[in-house]
Amino acid sequence: MAFTPIDVNHADLTIMGVRFPDRETLDVAADALGSTMFEGFIPTAELVRLYRAYLAKEVSLSQLPTLVEELA
Repeated sequence: MAFTPIDVNHADLTIMGVRFPDRETLDVAADALGSTMFEGFIPTAELVRLYRAYLAKEVSLSQLPTLVEELA
């Protein structure tokens, strides 16, 4: 399986069109997404939004599995 890069726009602070509050949070998310993509994960904009919510502490770690399952 070939690695397909995702759209990360540092000027607009977006990943796949999902806006992040600052460069630090964007970089953390981009690094995490990139690492999981090498293991076969294929992100969607909805999953990027969910991960942004997790980083902002709007979603707890225990909530993530249920919310991810709802997106599938």
